[in-house]
Amino acid sequence: MWCRRTAAQQRFRPGWRNTHAPLPPITCWRSTHTQPHPHLFTCWTSAGSRRAWRPINPELNGDGAEILMKSYACQRRTPLKHHNAFLTEALEILAQNAEFNDNEGRSVAFRRAASVLKALPHRVKSMEDLRCLPCLGDHSQRVIKEILEDGSSREVESTRQSEQFQAMKALTGVFGVGVRTADRWIREGLRTPDDLIRTGQQLNRAQQAGVQYYSELQRAVTRAEAELIMAIVEAAVNSVLPGCQIQLMGGFRRGKEVGHDVDFLITHPEEGKEEGLMLKIISWLEEQGVLLYQKTTRNSYVERLDGPARSASNMDRFERCFSIFKLHSSASRSGSASTSESGSACDSGCRAVRVDLVVSPFSQFAFATLGWTGSKLFERELRRWAGQEKQMTLSSHTLYDSKQNLYLRAQTEEEIFAHLGLEFIPPSERNA
Repeated sequence: MWCRRTAAQQRFRPGWRNTHAPLPPITCWRSTHTQPHPHLFTCWTSAGSRRAWRPINPELNGDGAEILMKSYACQRRTPLKHHNAFLTEALEILAQNAEFNDNEGRSVAFRRAASVLKALPHRVKSMEDLRCLPCLGDHSQRVIKEILEDGSSREVESTRQSEQFQAMKALTGVFGVGVRTADRWIREGLRTPDDLIRTGQQLNRAQQAGVQYYSELQRAVTRAEAELIMAIVEAAVNSVLPGCQIQLMGGFRRGKEVGHDVDFLITHPEEGKEEGLMLKIISWLEEQGVLLYQKTTRNSYVERLDGPARSASNMDRFERCFSIFKLHSSASRSGSASTSESGSACDSGCRAVRVDLVVSPFSQFAFATLGWTGSKLFERELRRWAGQEKQMTLSSHTLYDSKQNLYLRAQTEEEIFAHLGLEFIPPSERNA
């Protein structure tokens, strides 16, 4: 039975280690027909002689197919529903807390560990199930071990119940408020959105809207509501520029039934026709009384200036609108938007929903589609793979190959995966 390490392009026997300077392992799952769970073994590559390899408890019994557990999340299929939510939810609380403390490295480490657990084909029952899996650092393993043995983690529960964590979660939950602003407010003694109102805190326009519609924006947005908003957006776009393509993005494109906001990507097959489109869409929506808040930014991306010289980032530079829609309760029956006064607080007959509108040139639409589908970690890992493994720069605008010194064009997501040397993973399995 053989495995292949892509980078080395060498065949080798699983479960054997070269005693001289081994390279990092590839972890594989071997599922069998006779046993309920796959067995774990580790494959090592080496440029040395095969005679120097020695076995390391491969535990290979019966016939079956190997499933490689690869280290990059963009190489793995990660479904929405998985077997280890009791572990991943704990790790994601620690990841969020690390973000609140401005420790991006620790946050990413916890999220990578959670991503590996999401991709496992079975429920973790013991630490032996995790032997040699990638991306599971000592801290993550300690948390997992405690949950497996005691049912919970003291660190996770202490974090979840801490005043600091709860205050950061409440304040960063305000539309327009980031971690640094929330941290400053907490140091000033503020803990909740109500405190911002009570103390007369100076807020910008986005934050004012975020506080005003806070309770509504905390409610989950259902797929049915997202589809109603899609109908409104389609009506707006088609009224000002017929022939556009409109896609529902983010978690809903990955198959989620609920989300915290709704994202749309818009383009026109005739390059250039999309220029200035956003302002026309916003004007139509305002005339219909749909918008409670909006802020529009222009497309500032210039390929010759923002290409390979600029490091890959999850922030693109498309023309976009960050907005809050008013979705009237009657929309569930008529599919139409409310036409009452924009800018006033929602009454009992409507609700506020966060909506992002993004306009992309047609030549960049495949890259924009990939970038706006998520998940956040999946996109981060795609950019890391491109840079570290392929010497390429990937963004939501383009893909640049530094070895060939050229831009690689693509009309579909499949073509982008092919350029990167990756197996295509459909949106429904990008929930890393």
